[in-house]
Amino acid sequence: MKNYFEEIKRKLSEQIKIEMIEVIDNSDKHKSHKFFDPQKLHLHLKIKSIYLNSFSRLDAQKLIMNILKDDLKKKIHALEISIEK
Repeated sequence: MKNYFEEIKRKLSEQIKIEMIEVIDNSDKHKSHKFFDPQKLHLHLKIKSIYLNSFSRLDAQKLIMNILKDDLKKKIHALEISIEK
């Protein structure tokens, strides 16, 4: 799992200037949900990026989701994104 989180960090860092990124796995909090799939993750990204702060919140999130679009189809069920200033 840790390798996969490092892969996410690498994918984002290759395309976006990021000062800090933290990947938090919140999957355990969703085990009781009706459509819970243990093969898909519920992640929270905490990102500090001067570059992303130059975009609107929506555009910054769209950029991140576009970079992770294949992961969102295969491995990630839910993605929470926090962009710190």
